Amino acid sequence: MPQLDFSLQVATDATNVPSLSQFKRWIRASLRVDTSLTIRIVDADDGRQLNASYRGKDYATNVLTFPLAEEPYLMGDIVICAPVIAREAQEQGKPLLAHYAHMTVHGVLHMHGYDHEVEAQASLMEAMEIAIMQKLGFPNPYAE
Repeated sequence: MPQLDFSLQVATDATNVPSLSQFKRWIRASLRVDTSLTIRIVDADDGRQLNASYRGKDYATNVLTFPLAEEPYLMGDIVICAPVIAREAQEQGKPLLAHYAHMTVHGVLHMHGYDHEVEAQASLMEAMEIAIMQKLGFPNPYAE
């Protein structure tokens, strides 16, 4: 099993943020190599600012991934925007915990180099997310 060096930063007043152990479980299910990772949970203002600065998009998004190194192991940061996660979970009729798990898995796969900008890669990434989520006991996050 790959080694994990993980820290969780909660920079929001949002309630119902998953625990350190829950995040660790989701990350470990997604890892393929040794990884050093920080997950930061932010509010909408921080999420919007980061998305505008790094992606040129002036809105808060659910998850942003910042890979810092790929060799000899993965290193990076994942930013999850708590209000966006809560809104999306409600709109999609999903449990909040399941959506946090999905966005964590999604972010870790981005750190591994997977992307969803090209259809073939998107299909592969979605299939991996579905398999990992099911292994964790969650339903298919893409099911209607």
